[in-house]
Amino acid sequence: MTLQLKSNAMGRGLRSTLLSAMLASSALLAGAVEAQTLRAVKHSDLRVLDPILTTAYMSRNHGYMIFDTLYALDADLVPQPQMVDSHEVSDDQLTYTFTLRDGLKFHDGADVTGADVAASIKRWGERDGMGQVLMSFTESIEQGEAPNQFVIKLREPYGLVIDSLAKPSSNVPFIMPARLAETPSTEPIPEQIGSGPFKWVADEYQPGVIAVYEKNEEYVPRDEPASFAAGGKVVKVDRVEWVVMPDDQTALNALQAGEIDYWEGPPSDLLPILDANPDVTVRNLNALGYQTIMRPNTLNAPMDDPRIRRAAIASVNQKNVLDALVGNPELYNLCGAMFVCGTPLASDVGSETLTKGNGMEKAKALLEEAGYDGTPIVIMHPTDVNTLRTQPVVVAQAMRDAGFEVDLQAMDWQTLVGKRASQASIADGGWHMFVTNWVGADVFNPLVNNMVNGKGTDGGWFGWPTVPKLEELRMSYATAPTLDEQKKLAEEIQALAYEEGIYAPIGQYFVPSAWSNNLEGVLDAPAPLFWNISKN
Repeated sequence: MTLQLKSNAMGRGLRSTLLSAMLASSALLAGAVEAQTLRAVKHSDLRVLDPILTTAYMSRNHGYMIFDTLYALDADLVPQPQMVDSHEVSDDQLTYTFTLRDGLKFHDGADVTGADVAASIKRWGERDGMGQVLMSFTESIEQGEAPNQFVIKLREPYGLVIDSLAKPSSNVPFIMPARLAETPSTEPIPEQIGSGPFKWVADEYQPGVIAVYEKNEEYVPRDEPASFAAGGKVVKVDRVEWVVMPDDQTALNALQAGEIDYWEGPPSDLLPILDANPDVTVRNLNALGYQTIMRPNTLNAPMDDPRIRRAAIASVNQKNVLDALVGNPELYNLCGAMFVCGTPLASDVGSETLTKGNGMEKAKALLEEAGYDGTPIVIMHPTDVNTLRTQPVVVAQAMRDAGFEVDLQAMDWQTLVGKRASQASIADGGWHMFVTNWVGADVFNPLVNNMVNGKGTDGGWFGWPTVPKLEELRMSYATAPTLDEQKKLAEEIQALAYEEGIYAPIGQYFVPSAWSNNLEGVLDAPAPLFWNISKN
């Protein structure tokens, strides 16, 4: 990948760092051969270890390391068996009987059973949007006649059972021991025990510094070649260390000096430097890219008024957001499609002000119509993630230009991840809006896209809009027999979501990753995956 970009990176001031000392200490603790330790800088620090409790991508990425999945999507986005060996469907399409493959064991040595799977899927189904739809069609999920079987019985036929179990991104239906999966879905699991290709090294975990994983020597990979999230999860290094480096210049220097091996998301203005280095590979691993979004909280006034929410959305110009976030037009698209440009469900209905940047007068008129009284709008602003720190600033200024008073509150991303789950009033520390990013695989249809969930506080995603009509349309989509009918329903869902002002995509963009040429086997995937990678 060759990127012709102008860069202001050389003007950045260097910050002092304890990187070398920290890495040396880590190597001593590990007692590992250097060539068998892969060090990566991720997009954020890892704080929430339960990948079902939150949709945060660091938690999802952690989940892929230590847990396994029943099915997974291959490079053609086709579900393939992962933990499952085979399945049968009854003639009436109501009973699915699954048999797990041999050799599946949890990290504590226990066999994986159908009871573990049943408990895990039930817990996932309480939190995840697509899982909730599956649960609405499900009569029961139980262990089968044999310990390595589980059975899903449906109330009525539902053609997306396997697709649901193969969901590739947040929330992923990871399988964990029943004793952990029985933890209420609103509380974190107490241990990090999975059956996946890596084991969690709890005693080396230092939040804000490092997270460590070791190869699971007992893991039995599938025979098929690795493809996207499917196929054989063959681990070729002894350890993976996620090193926290919030300073971009430090991470750049570390990668070029060989102190780290992989950088998940370098900022666009540093890409020319990396691209010019013959010892570094720069490539986009995510073909659908990311959708960056603004999400209002419908519980707290004045954002409980859809006119106020629509005013906030109308004030924003996607180009301004993307120029600040990415800068290079080769790495972004103006795209108002809630289900992502480049997919069969892409539509521009309702998005004209965002993509044309002509909504300021509409925003002002909506504020006047709603009788906005100048209440400050609390926007949470994560300052430690390079793909999240600019959008809130641009959104806040656009809203101020429309007539809003804005309280832009700085915090780190993991603090935001915790705070966004709060339904507290503003007086008690609550919030009105935040910005986040989704990979395309998380939003490309109405069932996986959490932001068009209309369940409110009874199963809805942060922001909690209550829109019963959205749920009716989503259920119709779930049972639509043809792609043409799905497209029609997806457009209706998008139109209603814009009318209610429950969220706005504020651009589609692409983030190449960078890694040392000493690494081989880096996979195109919906998340950064560390199996299949060897280090020379």
